[in-house]
Amino acid sequence: MKLAVVGGGSTYTPELIDGFARLRDTLPVEELVLVDPAADRLELVGGLARRIFAKQDHAGKITTTTDLDAGVAGADAVLLQLRVGGQAARNQDETWPLECGCIGQETTGAGGLAKALRTVPVVLDIAERVRRTNPDAWIIDFTNPVGIVTRALLQAGHKAVGLCNVAIGFQRKFARLLEVNPSEIHLDHVGLNHLTWELGVRLGGPDGENVLPKLLAEHGDAIADDLHMDRKLVDRLGVVPSYYLRYFYAHDEVVRELGTKPSRAAEVAAMEKELLAMYGDPTLDEKPELLAKRGGAFYSEAAVDLAASLLGGGGSPVQVVNTYNRGTLPFLPDDAVIEVQARVGHDGATPLAVPALDPLYAGLIANVTAYEDLALEAALRGGRDRVFKALLSHPLIGQYDYAEQLTDRLIAHNREHLAWA
Repeated sequence: MKLAVVGGGSTYTPELIDGFARLRDTLPVEELVLVDPAADRLELVGGLARRIFAKQDHAGKITTTTDLDAGVAGADAVLLQLRVGGQAARNQDETWPLECGCIGQETTGAGGLAKALRTVPVVLDIAERVRRTNPDAWIIDFTNPVGIVTRALLQAGHKAVGLCNVAIGFQRKFARLLEVNPSEIHLDHVGLNHLTWELGVRLGGPDGENVLPKLLAEHGDAIADDLHMDRKLVDRLGVVPSYYLRYFYAHDEVVRELGTKPSRAAEVAAMEKELLAMYGDPTLDEKPELLAKRGGAFYSEAAVDLAASLLGGGGSPVQVVNTYNRGTLPFLPDDAVIEVQARVGHDGATPLAVPALDPLYAGLIANVTAYEDLALEAALRGGRDRVFKALLSHPLIGQYDYAEQLTDRLIAHNREHLAWA
């Protein structure tokens, strides 16, 4: 089995490598290719990756290349984890929206749209090259904004599934609180990427006992603290929202906070510099503790599980993924991309039925889906007016004057990445 990781020079890649090494029985990788245009980073990450495999007695071969076509040739699955423009572009996404009093964030709001505009054309080009080289390869997308990127891939006819680590993070957290094995936890996880709610936490499977009321009663303070939300809000909802919902439920408060501290991108950039220095140490043969602060917790385990199921191995039959709606949420088009529990196998992902949604959640999901429609149109066809309409439709913006100002700033800060600009 051959896997390719596009964006393999990321400082986060050693976390993925560690997962491949530990979970070799689930996903028996024989060849792993790390692909990245940044040759200097790739050399450092690749060296550590080989040492991790060697320390854990993994017989698989790890190679690195800056040649995309050569790297993906013959791959059974290609994992996408790239960041167009790097942390510098992310830093802009997180700062210029604040000038208009709006959230500065890399996956939602104006910053999220900027990332989508930069990313979708690049990902589609990569996917076309994968299809020419190996049309049977699965594409697993971890590149944000996952929902929009996955929809672009699926609309173009690619064999693609989107992956996020939010659900597996909740699964692990709830398992710790309940003192059970994570495999016993099934989440009623519903929504869009970075816009989800845990409507239930079930023991033993989809039909198991819902212990969410017990979790909230006994551990509500801890759960609310992790979300950086008021316990009263969580109790009133009676469900557990993703921490990304804080941008919607406490927008003005978050804007004030973001204006008083360095951007997350600046923090990550400093962390990456330190990590790369560590990776250059030839005696280092395991992922350093600092990597846990980099973000993306449990991504490696989720990626291994998904790849194993898609490739006919020993992955879990039910996983949270991003895939076509296909009537699962009846108020959305069939070709909307949603994030829910799905049955995953070599034919792809089929969403499981979900309970009827309260209008409080369904309304926001419908609104953001409409925004994603417009965002993808802007990413595929370009043009100032399309960017403006996408921004105006977003529930975190929604005002004419804000949308006008943000459109000008977005184009000015991303001109080098926008062919039409």
